[in-house]
Amino acid sequence: MCQLLGMNCNVPTDICFSFEGFQARGGKTDIHADGWGIGFYEGDGSRLFIDTKPSCESAVAELVRNYPIHSLNTIAHIRKATHGEISLKNTHPFQRELWGNYWVFAHNGELKDFNPVLSGQFQPVGDTDSELAFCYLMDRLSQRFPSARPTLRQIYAVLAETSKKIARHGMFNFLLSDGTIFFAHCSTNLHYTIRKAPFKKAHLVDEDVSVDFAEVTTPNDIVTVIASVPLTDNEEWTKFTEGELILFKGGLPMFD
Repeated sequence: MCQLLGMNCNVPTDICFSFEGFQARGGKTDIHADGWGIGFYEGDGSRLFIDTKPSCESAVAELVRNYPIHSLNTIAHIRKATHGEISLKNTHPFQRELWGNYWVFAHNGELKDFNPVLSGQFQPVGDTDSELAFCYLMDRLSQRFPSARPTLRQIYAVLAETSKKIARHGMFNFLLSDGTIFFAHCSTNLHYTIRKAPFKKAHLVDEDVSVDFAEVTTPNDIVTVIASVPLTDNEEWTKFTEGELILFKGGLPMFD
């Protein structure tokens, strides 16, 4: 199966440390070698980098790892193909516009007998069940609120309801952001860790690399990292419960 990596923060933050460990899982320390991608926001704009090569040997991944990414919201994905050929059109993350914002989505899992009726506003370009599910989520939001952006609780309610329906067809772990808020849904495996003062040193599982966050942060910084499998071996990671949808904003869960 694929793996997910996400980050939500209260200040623009560098994801390079987490991405270094995640990149290794794309064909070096794990089997997810059928392409990779990352999407992150800079103001109201977004950048997407995708490649069909394994992330461990991708020149594009090396560019991203050394790129000074500082973003409030980031979503990355390494792929083990189950639906659709290995091609750029089937490589996560996917992006669509809704209510004047770019929405970025990545999925881990497999959906069977999933054939939703779409209105036509959002259509898949590729052949994956993942992009189809994304279009269906966007379709349900736009159909429920066609003229204006609703409240966060209203968005959450529609996503929770729709995610539950989709998850009946199989495994539906996903990350979704519009650059201001960040949603994470778990069917099976998804974990998060919150980094805030007092900051400590972290060590990657997949590479012998450490960083002392006390040296590269301020006392007010709050950073949540979400991953299919924990990326570090000396931090506390919280596992999502089955069927759980969490909305993160400013580096913290909302609606507790």
